[in-house]
Amino acid sequence: MVKELEIEFRNLLTKEEYDTLIENFRVKEEDFFEQTNYYLDTADFGLKERHSALRIRELESQYQLTLKTPESRGLMETTQILGADQATAIIAGANIPVGPVRDTLKEIGINHEDLQVFGSLKTIRAEKDYKKGLLVFDKNFYGTISDFDLEYEVADYDKGKEIFDKLLKEYQITNQPAENKVARFYHHVYGDKE
Repeated sequence: MVKELEIEFRNLLTKEEYDTLIENFRVKEEDFFEQTNYYLDTADFGLKERHSALRIRELESQYQLTLKTPESRGLMETTQILGADQATAIIAGANIPVGPVRDTLKEIGINHEDLQVFGSLKTIRAEKDYKKGLLVFDKNFYGTISDFDLEYEVADYDKGKEIFDKLLKEYQITNQPAENKVARFYHHVYGDKE
Protein backbone atom coordinates (compact mmCIF):
# COMPACT_ATOMS: atom_id res chain seq x y z
CA MET A 1 0.00 0.00 0.00
CA VAL A 2 1.52 3.29 -1.07
CA LYS A 3 -1.27 5.69 -2.10
CA GLU A 4 -4.94 5.26 -1.34
CA LEU A 5 -7.92 7.63 -1.39
CA GLU A 6 -9.58 7.75 2.02
CA ILE A 7 -13.28 8.62 2.11
CA GLU A 8 -14.75 8.44 5.57
CA PHE A 9 -17.53 9.91 7.65
CA ARG A 10 -17.02 10.51 11.35
CA ASN A 11 -19.35 11.29 14.22
CA LEU A 12 -18.59 11.95 17.89
CA LEU A 13 -20.49 9.70 20.28
CA THR A 14 -21.51 9.89 23.90
CA LYS A 15 -20.46 6.92 26.02
CA GLU A 16 -24.09 5.74 25.97
CA GLU A 17 -24.27 5.92 22.16
CA TYR A 18 -20.95 4.10 21.89
CA ASP A 19 -22.11 1.35 24.28
CA THR A 20 -25.39 0.95 22.35
CA LEU A 21 -23.56 0.54 19.04
CA ILE A 22 -21.04 -1.92 20.53
CA GLU A 23 -23.95 -4.01 21.83
CA ASN A 24 -26.08 -3.81 18.66
CA PHE A 25 -23.17 -4.66 16.35
CA ARG A 26 -22.14 -7.51 18.67
CA VAL A 27 -18.60 -6.23 19.09
CA LYS A 28 -16.76 -8.64 21.37
CA GLU A 29 -13.84 -7.98 23.70
CA GLU A 30 -11.48 -9.87 21.36
CA ASP A 31 -12.48 -7.57 18.44
CA PHE A 32 -10.68 -4.61 20.03
CA PHE A 33 -7.07 -3.67 19.39
CA GLU A 34 -4.88 -0.78 20.45
CA GLN A 35 -2.99 1.67 18.28
CA THR A 36 -1.04 4.84 19.02
CA ASN A 37 -0.63 7.72 16.57
CA TYR A 38 2.39 10.01 16.88
CA TYR A 39 1.75 13.31 15.09
CA LEU A 40 4.47 15.24 13.28
CA ASP A 41 4.50 18.76 11.87
CA THR A 42 6.86 21.68 11.45
CA ALA A 43 7.32 24.20 14.28
CA ASP A 44 5.06 26.64 12.41
CA PHE A 45 2.42 23.96 11.63
CA GLY A 46 3.20 23.90 7.91
CA LEU A 47 1.32 20.63 7.36
CA LYS A 48 -1.74 21.81 9.28
CA GLU A 49 -1.68 25.02 7.20
CA ARG A 50 -1.87 22.83 4.06
CA HIS A 51 -4.79 20.83 5.55
CA SER A 52 -2.45 17.86 5.71
CA ALA A 53 -1.28 15.58 8.50
CA LEU A 54 1.60 13.20 9.13
CA ARG A 55 1.57 10.40 11.65
CA ILE A 56 3.40 7.31 12.71
CA ARG A 57 0.88 4.66 13.72
CA GLU A 58 2.12 2.03 16.13
CA LEU A 59 0.17 -1.20 15.78
CA GLU A 60 0.86 -4.46 17.56
CA SER A 61 2.92 -5.91 14.72
CA GLN A 62 4.15 -2.92 12.68
CA TYR A 63 4.60 0.84 12.32
CA GLN A 64 3.04 2.84 9.48
CA LEU A 65 4.17 6.30 8.39
CA THR A 66 1.17 8.01 6.75
CA LEU A 67 0.87 11.44 5.14
CA LYS A 68 -2.69 12.63 4.49
CA THR A 69 -3.21 15.36 1.88
CA PRO A 70 -6.53 16.84 0.73
CA GLU A 71 -8.35 15.76 -2.42
CA SER A 72 -11.63 17.16 -3.79
CA ARG A 73 -13.51 14.45 -1.87
CA GLY A 74 -11.56 12.72 0.85
CA LEU A 75 -7.86 12.52 1.62
CA MET A 76 -4.99 10.93 -0.24
CA GLU A 77 -3.07 8.70 2.13
CA THR A 78 0.57 8.04 1.29
CA THR A 79 1.85 5.24 3.52
CA GLN A 80 5.06 3.36 4.01
CA ILE A 81 5.85 0.64 6.52
CA LEU A 82 8.62 1.36 9.04
CA GLY A 83 10.76 -0.94 11.13
CA ALA A 84 10.54 -0.47 14.89
CA ASP A 85 14.04 1.04 14.89
CA GLN A 86 13.09 3.57 12.18
CA ALA A 87 9.89 4.59 13.97
CA THR A 88 11.67 4.99 17.30
CA ALA A 89 14.39 7.07 15.63
CA ILE A 90 11.86 9.41 13.92
CA ILE A 91 9.93 9.86 17.18
CA ALA A 92 13.26 10.75 18.84
CA GLY A 93 14.02 13.34 16.12
CA ALA A 94 15.59 11.52 13.17
CA ASN A 95 14.64 12.33 9.58
CA ILE A 96 11.90 10.67 7.57
CA PRO A 97 13.46 7.86 5.48
CA VAL A 98 13.66 8.04 1.69
CA GLY A 99 10.41 6.88 0.12
CA PRO A 100 6.95 7.95 -1.05
CA VAL A 101 6.11 9.95 2.10
CA ARG A 102 9.28 12.03 1.87
CA ASP A 103 8.68 12.52 -1.88
CA THR A 104 5.11 13.76 -1.27
CA LEU A 105 6.27 16.08 1.54
CA LYS A 106 8.67 17.68 -0.96
CA GLU A 107 5.84 18.02 -3.53
CA ILE A 108 3.72 20.00 -1.05
CA GLY A 109 6.64 22.19 0.03
CA ILE A 110 7.53 20.67 3.41
CA ASN A 111 11.18 20.04 4.29
CA HIS A 112 11.31 16.66 6.04
CA GLU A 113 14.22 17.93 8.18
CA ASP A 114 11.87 20.50 9.80
CA LEU A 115 9.46 17.90 11.20
CA GLN A 116 9.07 17.17 14.88
CA VAL A 117 6.71 15.07 17.01
CA PHE A 118 3.99 17.10 18.70
CA GLY A 119 2.37 14.35 20.73
CA SER A 120 0.41 11.15 20.58
CA LEU A 121 -3.13 9.82 20.68
CA LYS A 122 -4.02 6.29 21.77
CA THR A 123 -7.07 4.52 20.34
CA ILE A 124 -8.87 1.36 21.39
CA ARG A 125 -10.52 0.27 18.13
CA ALA A 126 -12.88 -2.34 16.73
CA GLU A 127 -13.92 -2.70 13.08
CA LYS A 128 -16.95 -4.30 11.39
CA ASP A 129 -17.80 -4.68 7.71
CA TYR A 130 -21.05 -2.84 7.01
CA LYS A 131 -22.87 -2.35 3.68
CA LYS A 132 -19.78 -2.35 1.44
CA GLY A 133 -17.84 -0.18 3.86
CA LEU A 134 -16.04 -0.45 7.19
CA LEU A 135 -17.52 0.76 10.48
CA VAL A 136 -14.87 1.76 13.01
CA PHE A 137 -15.68 2.08 16.72
CA ASP A 138 -13.03 4.18 18.52
CA LYS A 139 -12.31 5.23 22.08
CA ASN A 140 -9.52 7.84 22.00
CA PHE A 141 -7.17 9.13 24.69
CA TYR A 142 -5.19 12.35 24.17
CA GLY A 143 -3.98 15.21 26.29
CA THR A 144 -6.11 15.07 29.43
CA ILE A 145 -9.31 13.71 27.86
CA SER A 146 -10.89 10.76 26.13
CA ASP A 147 -13.69 10.66 23.57
CA PHE A 148 -15.64 8.22 21.43
CA ASP A 149 -16.28 8.31 17.71
CA LEU A 150 -17.76 6.24 14.92
CA GLU A 151 -16.14 6.24 11.48
CA TYR A 152 -17.47 4.80 8.24
CA GLU A 153 -14.86 4.20 5.53
CA VAL A 154 -16.20 3.79 1.98
CA ALA A 155 -15.20 3.87 -1.66
CA ASP A 156 -18.21 5.93 -2.86
CA TYR A 157 -18.81 9.29 -1.17
CA ASP A 158 -22.52 9.74 -1.99
CA LYS A 159 -23.60 6.18 -1.14
CA GLY A 160 -21.45 6.20 1.99
CA LYS A 161 -22.96 9.47 3.24
CA GLU A 162 -26.49 8.15 2.69
CA ILE A 163 -25.76 4.87 4.55
CA PHE A 164 -23.98 6.66 7.41
CA ASP A 165 -26.78 9.22 7.86
CA LYS A 166 -29.37 6.40 7.94
CA LEU A 167 -27.35 4.50 10.53
CA LEU A 168 -27.14 7.55 12.81
CA LYS A 169 -30.89 8.07 12.48
CA GLU A 170 -31.71 4.38 13.04
CA TYR A 171 -29.74 4.28 16.31
CA GLN A 172 -30.92 7.78 17.37
CA ILE A 173 -27.38 9.10 17.50
CA THR A 174 -26.98 12.86 17.71
CA ASN A 175 -25.54 14.08 14.41
CA GLN A 176 -22.24 15.50 15.63
CA PRO A 177 -19.75 15.40 12.74
CA ALA A 178 -16.27 15.07 14.21
CA GLU A 179 -13.03 16.59 13.09
CA ASN A 180 -10.36 14.00 12.39
CA LYS A 181 -8.24 12.83 15.30
CA VAL A 182 -5.21 14.99 14.55
CA ALA A 183 -7.41 18.13 14.45
CA ARG A 184 -9.07 17.20 17.76
CA PHE A 185 -5.64 16.48 19.24
CA TYR A 186 -4.28 19.89 18.16
CA HIS A 187 -7.35 21.78 19.42
CA HIS A 188 -7.23 20.09 22.81
CA VAL A 189 -3.49 20.08 23.39
CA TYR A 190 -2.54 23.36 21.70
CA GLY A 191 -5.81 25.32 21.71
CA ASP A 192 -5.40 28.61 19.87
CA LYS A 193 -1.62 28.79 20.36
CA GLU A 194 -1.00 28.04 16.69
